[in-house]
Amino acid sequence: MKGTEIRGILAKNIKFYRENRLWSQADLASYSEISVPFLSEIERGNKWPFPDTLAKIANALNVQIIDLFREGETLSNKEADFTNMVIKEIFIAQKVAADNVVKNYLLGTHAVNNIV
Repeated sequence: MKGTEIRGILAKNIKFYRENRLWSQADLASYSEISVPFLSEIERGNKWPFPDTLAKIANALNVQIIDLFREGETLSNKEADFTNMVIKEIFIAQKVAADNVVKNYLLGTHAVNNIV
């Protein structure tokens, strides 16, 4: 296996894990303390991250460094789609719950009277 192939696997896996978490490149770059352009170069297979940077990316994604180099062992598309659906449903449920708190306690009958 050539270095470009390994870099391609790394790029694909970083992008896969990032997208599986519904993160933008800006999100992962921020969590990894690297620039968005540098992350973009890594995800396109154009740049190699230093070991410290690779560790920061793996930590942000909550995976082991070795997971970023595994070929064909990430979640299948079907599993990833299901995971994304579950995450979206959780976000929707949280938003509904937060909206209900605002509606019932801050704007509704539980609101403190006579506050301007």
